[in-house]
Amino acid sequence: MAGHSQFKNIMHRKGKQDAMRSKLFAKLAREITVAAKTGTPDPDMNPRLRLAIQEARAENMPKDNIERAIKKALGGDLANYEAVRYEGYGTGGVAVIVEALTDNRNRTGGVVRSVFTKYNGNLGATGSVGHMFNHIGEITYKLEAGSGEAVLEAAIDAGADDVQSDDTGHVITTAFETLGTVAAALEKKLGEPRGVKAIWKPNLTTPVDEDNAQTIMKMLGALEDDDDVQNVFANFEISDEVLKKLTAA
Repeated sequence: MAGHSQFKNIMHRKGKQDAMRSKLFAKLAREITVAAKTGTPDPDMNPRLRLAIQEARAENMPKDNIERAIKKALGGDLANYEAVRYEGYGTGGVAVIVEALTDNRNRTGGVVRSVFTKYNGNLGATGSVGHMFNHIGEITYKLEAGSGEAVLEAAIDAGADDVQSDDTGHVITTAFETLGTVAAALEKKLGEPRGVKAIWKPNLTTPVDEDNAQTIMKMLGALEDDDDVQNVFANFEISDEVLKKLTAA
């Protein structure tokens, strides 16, 4: 497992769960509000909003929070947020993609650039590292959702592209464009998913040693700590030996 997933696993083991969840909910709420404002507040008619709600529910975001985020869009006083993607390299040649929702490009761009610089990285032009990733949808289920065969059958029926099952659960991948409909079809058969996300999955990974891994982790953490940043993805690969050292530290 590489990059984004490794970073999330380590942060969940080491992080302050309440603070992390509060920040996550705030970012999910912003995406819901922006999706509702830019389209329609009806998720059945707004694919972006439907996906945002699915992701929020998968993260156990309370229903009241979701409804408040939608109502905020109807108030008409929301700042004009736009989606911005930043790309560049971290230490050790690790490719990094940053997704943000911002009402001030100069502010967000300045913060992102300063983080790259602080941790020996270089911010490039949009598209500079995108070719190292595939933009896809990822739906995850706990092991209890069913046997590998049952989940595979459900995924095929739902129109998914691939399924990987192991002793930690099931990971279902699909085209980014069909993520919402596939997730909805799977939910009818398998129940609530553990996660529903649009991700940038590396098609080329970069191995890192312990020192570079620590620097990359600090960089990703600093990026995710910014309120404007929604998601961060990287293509680093950490060996099991280095991973044990990082989680034990």
